[in-house]
Amino acid sequence: MGYATALHCHKCGRNYPLKAINLCTFCLNPLEVDYDYEAVARALSREKIANGPRSMWRYRELLPVDGEVVDIGTGFTPLVKASNLGQELGLKRLYIKNDCLNPTYSFKDRVVSVAITKAQEFGFDTVACASTGNLAASVAAHAAKVNTNAYVFVPSNTESGKLVGTAIYNPVLVMVEGSYDDVNRLCGKLAARYSWGFININLRPYYAEGSKTLAYEVAEQLGWRAPDCVVAPAASGLLFTRIWKGLNELSMLGLIGSVNTRMYVSQAAGSSPIVDAFAADSFHVHPVKPDTIAKSIAIGNPANGFYALQTVRQSNGGASAVTDEEIVIGMRLLAETEGIFAEAAGGVVIAALKKLVALGALKKDELIVAFITGAGPRTQDILSDIVQTSTIKPTLESFEEVLDIKA
Repeated sequence: MGYATALHCHKCGRNYPLKAINLCTFCLNPLEVDYDYEAVARALSREKIANGPRSMWRYRELLPVDGEVVDIGTGFTPLVKASNLGQELGLKRLYIKNDCLNPTYSFKDRVVSVAITKAQEFGFDTVACASTGNLAASVAAHAAKVNTNAYVFVPSNTESGKLVGTAIYNPVLVMVEGSYDDVNRLCGKLAARYSWGFININLRPYYAEGSKTLAYEVAEQLGWRAPDCVVAPAASGLLFTRIWKGLNELSMLGLIGSVNTRMYVSQAAGSSPIVDAFAADSFHVHPVKPDTIAKSIAIGNPANGFYALQTVRQSNGGASAVTDEEIVIGMRLLAETEGIFAEAAGGVVIAALKKLVALGALKKDELIVAFITGAGPRTQDILSDIVQTSTIKPTLESFEEVLDIKA
């Protein structure tokens, strides 16, 4: 049995049973999972974690599951000392958390592994999701693993690579005319009509908890400590808030010391409602119409925007938005210095990191972790113009002549 005890409303404090619900019926705010942390503290130790599976499920006691988990090998991805990129930016202790290396190439495998495990516990015979692409692939893959029906809904402008990366698992793939926010509204209506486990709607409280494992892994990989600074992307804002929650849970349990981490949220300028609110010194997030190449984080009305801002303020962090041009530069810089090909959301993080260093927000001796949440090959169309080739005849003379190289 697990250690989750109830759901509670983050705003008004009302409690709910552990069921497939995601909003408080009184104030319509998101619900979160509560745990018996005293029992967790008795059951969990650094030694037990170290002896656990080399996956996100080594932290099972801090995840809201009871029975057999649905695991396709997610988590415990590399924390890379980014020496080359750090030298380029003037940072001595920069690390990259490379979540490109999950089974379906994004951090979404973490949240889906938890959510689909709960879907199985609740007895759903069909799962579904609204997605910009990465979540669709992960839901389809996990559904295939447990042989259950899957409906995945994506915007009609989703990148072809992400469509192929989803379709290979044979879900029902539905393209919706409109933005992600349009897709999400439709799925909200579908969730009310059909008795399906919507991964990021009625299962969202459990889904959210999977992102905490990023924080757990980073703390363990750093020798059981919190970083000084975190730079992470935001779409709905949920991932960003759960990294903060995960670090504070470890501290509360005595597994790490106090958390003095400054949290920096990054968004594309063409879809930056959270950053805009921060710049306006406000907690009110005004919806926008996304217009950016960073489609995986192009959510104009972020459900957890308020809580992301709250995390920034509580941690004395900040927020940064970057242009599409800066995003491409960031993608190339990460690849050219560290050999990591990230999707556009990764370019957002690296570009924001560069900007924060220039502004003096990040100091050269601080321990900084930048979170790269999705791989680049499925979105390579945005970089097609970087391909520069030399065509030669199959002779040494042609090689030396065309490339102007002499032995």
